[in-house]
Amino acid sequence: MNPLDNVIVVLVGTLYSGNVGSVCRAMANMGLSRLTLVAPRILDGWEEGRRLAVHATDILDARREVATLDEALADCAAVVGTTARGGLYRATVQPPRVLAPEILRLAAQAPVAIVFGREDQGLHNDEIARCTHLIRIPVDPRYQSLNLSQALLIVAYELYAATGTYVSPVEEAVSLATQATKHALMAKWRQAMLDIGFMDEQKADHMMQGFQRIFSRGVRTDPDASIMLGAAHQMSWAGRRARGNQS
Repeated sequence: MNPLDNVIVVLVGTLYSGNVGSVCRAMANMGLSRLTLVAPRILDGWEEGRRLAVHATDILDARREVATLDEALADCAAVVGTTARGGLYRATVQPPRVLAPEILRLAAQAPVAIVFGREDQGLHNDEIARCTHLIRIPVDPRYQSLNLSQALLIVAYELYAATGTYVSPVEEAVSLATQATKHALMAKWRQAMLDIGFMDEQKADHMMQGFQRIFSRGVRTDPDASIMLGAAHQMSWAGRRARGNQS
């Protein structure tokens, strides 16, 4: 079973449907699908929420709405609260990257709730007291406020990353350019620079040392060298043609 299927996003006292819709979109991005709203106080109707959910309206439509947090958490084996504030009841916080593996371990066995508070007040102390774990997202202390959907996306990303299901695309297999190829490139580039009048023969050796340093940092594969050889060939042709037209 995919443990993400056992992760329930719980929003308490949400005010704006746009935030709920944006949360749904972020959930869909990161493989989450279960959403519960506790005593939502939506002030603007649901049109904005549906618009911002984009292609995640199925999550929005399937949302569960309950009157109390206790009702939302009744079948959960663990409750992860999110908080940006400090205090006696909020001291044992962990960043989402640290806590994500534990959340997934628990979610592999039973439902786990991740609880987000109100846009204007966050979670109250009595709600924090119901949590078995607490998350605080590391941010610059000069500005610690995160939008609800931003906070959810960060937490959901860490969960998704911790599943290990993402595999980086395999880079195209290419052969490294040999020294002979690089030498041919530098010779061609030298001639091209002379043909277009970028340098004269007396300063060519000195200036080519600079080009050598540049190319050694960036031209590493056969395709790289082929492109630059082609560019040098075209520049040489254009330079010679221009000089011929002038004479």
